[in-house]
Amino acid sequence: MKKIFVLTGEPSGDKLAAEVIKQINLKEKNIQYLSVGGENLKQLNIKSIFELKDITYIGITSVILNLFRIRKIINQTVEKVIEFNPDILFSVDSPDFSLRVAEKIKHINPNIKTIHYVSPQIWVWRKGRIKKFKNYIDHMLLLFNFEKKYYDAENMLSSFVGHPLLEINHDKKDISKIIPYGKKIISLFPGSRSSEINLMLPILVDFIRLMNKKYNNYFFVFHTNKHQHDLVSSKLSTLEEDNYQVVSNTIIKENIIMNSFFAVAKSGTISLEICKYAIPSIIIYKMNPINFFLIKNMVNIKFANIINIINQKEIIPELLQNECNPKEIFNSVNYFIQNPDSIDQQKKLIKSTIGSMKNIGLPSLNAANIVLSYINN
Repeated sequence: MKKIFVLTGEPSGDKLAAEVIKQINLKEKNIQYLSVGGENLKQLNIKSIFELKDITYIGITSVILNLFRIRKIINQTVEKVIEFNPDILFSVDSPDFSLRVAEKIKHINPNIKTIHYVSPQIWVWRKGRIKKFKNYIDHMLLLFNFEKKYYDAENMLSSFVGHPLLEINHDKKDISKIIPYGKKIISLFPGSRSSEINLMLPILVDFIRLMNKKYNNYFFVFHTNKHQHDLVSSKLSTLEEDNYQVVSNTIIKENIIMNSFFAVAKSGTISLEICKYAIPSIIIYKMNPINFFLIKNMVNIKFANIINIINQKEIIPELLQNECNPKEIFNSVNYFIQNPDSIDQQKKLIKSTIGSMKNIGLPSLNAANIVLSYINN
C-alpha cells in the first residue's frame, strides 16, 4: 500500500490539503495517510500527530519567542514521518514549519518524494531561496502563473495549478432576513486571529460611526469565523447604532460578499476572495511596530495586495499601519461612493487580473494529478 504524509501548519493549509486529498481519493483508494492537520483532514479520517494550535505561530516576534518549542515540534514531526516511511511527503503552505521538516526528511531519506503546495512569496523577498528549495523539494505547486518564471530561472521543477479561492462554487442562501430591505451592504473583515481582531475592530467601529454621520442607507456586516464570533460580538457592544450584523457561517458569508456594495478587508487571502466576485474594496492592516519595521526593511515590493503586485500599481487602495485609522478608511470609502466611475474602473481591472490568474481545471484536481503521478511511478 502506498503512503502519503500530509503536512500542514495552519487551518487554511489544512483546508487546501483536504481538497486535494478528496480528489486523490476519487482516483486512488489504496493509500494510507498520516498527517499534521486539522478539522478538514480529520473529516477524511486522516489522523494527525499534533493539534494545529500547537504549531501555529503568527508574526516574526511570535516565532522568535517560541523558537525552542517550534524546533522541538519540527524534530518530533521528522521522527514521525521517518517512522511512517511514506512514498510522498505532501506539505502545504506554512513554509517556516513545513519546509524545515521537508529539508530534514530529504536529508535523512532521499527516497521520500517531497511535493510542496503553495510557494513561499519569493517575489516579495529572498527569491534566492529557490536555490535551497531545489535541494529538498522535488516539485513545487504554484498558485500564481507569474511565480513560475522564478523557478524556471533556477531549473527547479514547478507547476502552476491555479488558486483554489478563484473557484466559484457556492450554495445560494437567502440573506434578506439578515440585511434590512433597501440597505447597501459594506462587508468588513477584521481578521481571523484574536490579536488582529483586538487591534482592528475598534478602528472599524469608529469608521462605522463616521459613516453613519453622513449616510443612512448602509448596513455593515462583520465577517468572522465561529471561534471568534463571540469575541467580535462582545467588542461591538459599544456600538450604539444597530445597522450591523456579525456572521460566521461560511455559506452565508460568501453570499453576503457576493451581494456587497463595498468591502473593507484586512490584508490577506480574503482580499482575493472579494476580488473573485469583483466587489470594490480597500485593504487595511496594522501590526506590531517591531514586526512592521522588520518586514518593511526585508521586502522588495511596493504593495501588500496580490492584485496590486501583479499590476505593479495600486488598483485597490492600501491603508497600512499609520494610515489604518477610522478617518482615512472613511475618506477612502467615501471617495468611491462619491465617484462611481472609480468603482467601475476598479471592477474592470480586477476582472481582467483575476482572468489572467485562472488555470484550466480545478486547482485541487490539478494538484492531485501531480501527486498521483509520483505515486504511480
